[in-house]
Amino acid sequence: MKNNILYWSIVSSLAGFIFGFDTIVISGAEQQIQSLWNLSPEMHGIAIASALYGTIIGSLLSAWPSDRFGRKKTLLWIGILYFVSAVWSGLAHNIYALILARAIGGLGIGISTVAAPLYIAEIAPPETRGRLTALFQFNLVFGILIAFISNYFLGKHLNVTVAWRWMLGVEGIPAIIYTLLCFRIPESPRWLIGKRGNRAEARTVLQAIRPKATEQELEAQMDEIALSFTSKASTERFWTWKLHLPILLAFFIAFFNQLSGVNAILYFAPRIFEMTGLGSSAALLQSVGIGIFNFIFTFAGVWLIDRLGRKTLLYIGAFGYITSLTLIGWAFHTDHMTIVPYCTFAFIASHAVGQGAVIWVFISEIFPNRFRAEGTSLGCSTHWIFAALITTFFPKAVSAFQPEHIFFFFAGMMVLEVIWIKTMVIETKGVPLEEIQKRLGISSMK
Repeated sequence: MKNNILYWSIVSSLAGFIFGFDTIVISGAEQQIQSLWNLSPEMHGIAIASALYGTIIGSLLSAWPSDRFGRKKTLLWIGILYFVSAVWSGLAHNIYALILARAIGGLGIGISTVAAPLYIAEIAPPETRGRLTALFQFNLVFGILIAFISNYFLGKHLNVTVAWRWMLGVEGIPAIIYTLLCFRIPESPRWLIGKRGNRAEARTVLQAIRPKATEQELEAQMDEIALSFTSKASTERFWTWKLHLPILLAFFIAFFNQLSGVNAILYFAPRIFEMTGLGSSAALLQSVGIGIFNFIFTFAGVWLIDRLGRKTLLYIGAFGYITSLTLIGWAFHTDHMTIVPYCTFAFIASHAVGQGAVIWVFISEIFPNRFRAEGTSLGCSTHWIFAALITTFFPKAVSAFQPEHIFFFFAGMMVLEVIWIKTMVIETKGVPLEEIQKRLGISSMK
């Protein structure tokens, strides 16, 4: 793994760190916010999910800046959106200002889930593409861990009336650091060739990626990239039957990711733990445990993804989901609350090594070069639409249904995921991007 590629991948994947921090930091503040402005369950759900509404818009629109202005400039502006959101959230004077500020951060999250994995997939060699692209998820869960730790210490040492403001506002620090680092990464060579016709600059980047390649090898690679943009397969519309398989794969991996209940558990972890009888301080501390498990097992997923492959990790995660969710439901049904934190940790471990490690990698791999931004946008927007729906209605669902029914429902959806993995998912481990579209039958568009 060349140092250049690793550095560029780490920098671009830091968008995932701020994404993870922004997503979870609200879990430590949500109860203070509800109490401060005396929010109804419905309004509370809208406020907590406000970032997700922005995320949906960002992911839906992300293909346009990624293709129009380039991957690098898009990544840079993501950092600016994060910074504005963090400062505004910390200073919000009413619930509507907070909702708007969080939605701006959501725009950054939505665009980052498309632009960062897309950029890494386009600069990485096939043999390390999985690990490098999965750095986005690794930094995401690192951000989650730091957010849980930050929330715990701020909640413990600051007055409850101001702690939530610091929890949300401190995100501005990593946002500025990330934005400055983005100035030092190059543009994607595939975007330079396919969208700008700039072979000279693309050759410079490819030489840095493949320093031992001959001039003939670099020319051949650039010719293959250019062909993938100019063939009839790339002049067809996105919504066409020839692309139905990658479209369905992107939709379902995002759908099942959220129907596992992972965002509900991450967003409302302190509340779930309090339902088991833990005090608020102990619940916040248990939430730090979620961050630690997520971090450790995401590291395992990043290490395994280019060794075992994407499909195997999805199987491991799905069976882990089913087991842990069923046990959590049983615990609430039989009042065996002591096992809930441990089963929750097992659930997070299953997610981290499975769906969490695979989703952004897989979505960024399965579409042809010409449609990669649009396809990644489709998969990510699907993910965020369901995330917003689940997060919005989870507080209401908890008050309307017994907790065990909710967890049994999530477990049942994961049984369906196993069937989907068996019948539809292809393996992309170690396969060049241009070859993947041939395996999906897309090259037959002639």
